[in-house]
Amino acid sequence: MLQQLTDFVLYNVFNLSPTTPIANFLSFFIYDSLKIFLMLFFMITIVGIIRSYISKEAINKILAQKHPIISYFIIALFGSLTPFCSCSSIPLFLGFIKTGIPLGIAFTFLVTSPLINEYLVVLMIGFFGLKITILYIISGLMIGIISGYIIGKLNLEKNINPDFITPDSDFQEIKFVNFKSRVLYGVQESLAIINNIWKWIVIAVAIGAIIHNYVPQEAIQSIIAKGGVFLVPITVLLGVPMYGGCASIVPIALALFKKGAPLGTALSFMMSVSALSLPEAIILKKAMDRKLIIIFFSIVFLGIVFTGYFFNIISCYI
Repeated sequence: MLQQLTDFVLYNVFNLSPTTPIANFLSFFIYDSLKIFLMLFFMITIVGIIRSYISKEAINKILAQKHPIISYFIIALFGSLTPFCSCSSIPLFLGFIKTGIPLGIAFTFLVTSPLINEYLVVLMIGFFGLKITILYIISGLMIGIISGYIIGKLNLEKNINPDFITPDSDFQEIKFVNFKSRVLYGVQESLAIINNIWKWIVIAVAIGAIIHNYVPQEAIQSIIAKGGVFLVPITVLLGVPMYGGCASIVPIALALFKKGAPLGTALSFMMSVSALSLPEAIILKKAMDRKLIIIFFSIVFLGIVFTGYFFNIISCYI
């Protein structure tokens, strides 16, 4: 409905032709900006309400497993059940850090949430078949778990911006007298975070709109065709500046596959668009320093590249 309202205003109120590049650019930019801001507001509010019920003791109990890797596996599964893109996963990621969840585990969620969701599974089964879909899900979970585990071992908590997401040391001292007080807490937290990042969101969506409307798909396919042995990493790099949900990239990945791109190359492109978008990096810049962003992107990049080569090798057997 939001998309229809945006197009109605552009095409009927301002009399723009829907076939012009500027009209398509404005449609993408306005719609995605409104969508992200609305999603951020409601999601951060909901996370804040949920956090009001969570104690540090409960978190420690969940994470206090005999084998720490179980905590990563649990959060990876949770991420796979959330239908978020890379940008809309960030509020929940920040909420995890605020509640005291270790940095590596929080990053596992940030990776798996945009990579896997129920819509993606349905689409992939229809387009690529059950075997490829199952292998893709396993690969996505492994990328998230291994990436988060490595980041957790590097002790990078000092690279989180303390002014932006300072852990709530007095969180348990807050007294919520009723549900209304919990909602107000969530709303206040939502507005505070959005006030910190709204400029970055606008810039990120503008970049995405330019790429979406002014970079021909034929140019991307031409580069992919000339990649040779470096085809997979080149494809992943091509996907990074773009922005989109993993499920929305499935048709493009299928088109690339049908045009002759190897299976792993097509899937790695889909992974990079969803899990390593430039808008995500721009938004994260307010929450952490450049070093941590580079480390995060590098580890996930290598994981996606490895997965792409793996699928290319086994594609003839599945």
